[in-house]
Amino acid sequence: MFNDIGALELVTIVVLAILIFGPDKLPKVIQDVTGVIRKIRAFSDSAKQDIRSELGPEFKDFEFEDLNPKNFIRKQLTENEDLKEIRGSFDLRKELNDVTDAVNGKEADPAPAAAGGSAAPAPGAGPDMVKKSATPAQDQRAPFDADAT
Repeated sequence: MFNDIGALELVTIVVLAILIFGPDKLPKVIQDVTGVIRKIRAFSDSAKQDIRSELGPEFKDFEFEDLNPKNFIRKQLTENEDLKEIRGSFDLRKELNDVTDAVNGKEADPAPAAAGGSAAPAPGAGPDMVKKSATPAQDQRAPFDADAT
């Protein structure tokens, strides 16, 4: 729950709590807060048990975390055998490289140049097409358009 709170943040929270509630009332406030958290957890657990009992025995393995769309998709992709076959046969990087090469005017599967000979540029290709490298530099990124995503 508090995985991203560092030591400095924790010390700041403690100092603020002492300043706001005072050292006399702080233990009582901490007890009240922990009591409320326990009641909320108990209410949540009883609600989950009620839902599981109402769903019946066919949903005994039902987990509420699976209702999160990211968890549901991750579980379906890892457990479904048909999707594993499809995912294994589909290479997205190869497809993207083929599309990029087609847009740049290159062949999808370029044949290696003969030994000692140099590959001539395609007819009609401008000087920019010849100078471009096959892979972009690491520090160069494609332009990002927030409206397009």
